[in-house]
Amino acid sequence: MKDSSPACFECSCGTVAGEVMPASPKAGTHVECFCVDCRAAHIYLGQPDPHPNGVHIFQISPETVHFTQGTEHLRILRLGPKGLMRWYADCCKAPLSNTLPKPTIPFAGLIVDRLQDPARIGKVVTQSFLPGKDGARRHKGAFTMTMQVLKRAAAARMSGKWRDTPFFDIESGAPTAPIHVLDKKERQALVRS
Repeated sequence: MKDSSPACFECSCGTVAGEVMPASPKAGTHVECFCVDCRAAHIYLGQPDPHPNGVHIFQISPETVHFTQGTEHLRILRLGPKGLMRWYADCCKAPLSNTLPKPTIPFAGLIVDRLQDPARIGKVVTQSFLPGKDGARRHKGAFTMTMQVLKRAAAARMSGKWRDTPFFDIESGAPTAPIHVLDKKERQALVRS
C-alpha cells in the first residue's frame, strides 16, 4: 500500500518544521552532491564538514514543501551574488533547502538530514561533482537528474503550481526571508582543500 502521509522535516532544535507531500522516490530525486559550494555552506553554518562524503539533497518541486512553524526564523545564505539560495534556520543554523534565485523556475532541494524518515525518499540515484583521482569532477546519473528536474519544473509551470511556493512572494518575486551574501574573502576562507 502506498504511503500518502507527508514526510516531516525540522531544524536541529525543532523551531522550524514542515512537511513534504508527496514524499517518495517518484516525487523527487535523491542526490548526493560533492560540490565545494554545498560543503562550504555547511561549514559556514557551523555544521560538521561532510568531506569526504557528499551532502544528501532531495530535489523536488517547491509546491510540495509546507512550513508548519518557525518561518520567522528562515534565513538565506548565498555564497556569492549569483549563487543558489541556501535556506537555513537562524535559531540553530541548520541548513534546510536550496532554491534558485527566482520562483519562475520551480526547484527546491531539501537537505535530507532534516527529514525525520529519510528512508521514505529512497536511495541515492545521482552523485554530482564526484572527485576523481586525477582531480577532475564527474557525475553519475546526471542525465536522469536533469530530466527529472525539467519534468517537474515543466509540470509546475503548466499547472500553475509554481505559484504555490513557501519560498517566494509571487507578486514581487522576492524571497520570504532575509538574504546574506558572502563577500569574496568570506567565501575563499571556507574551503581550501
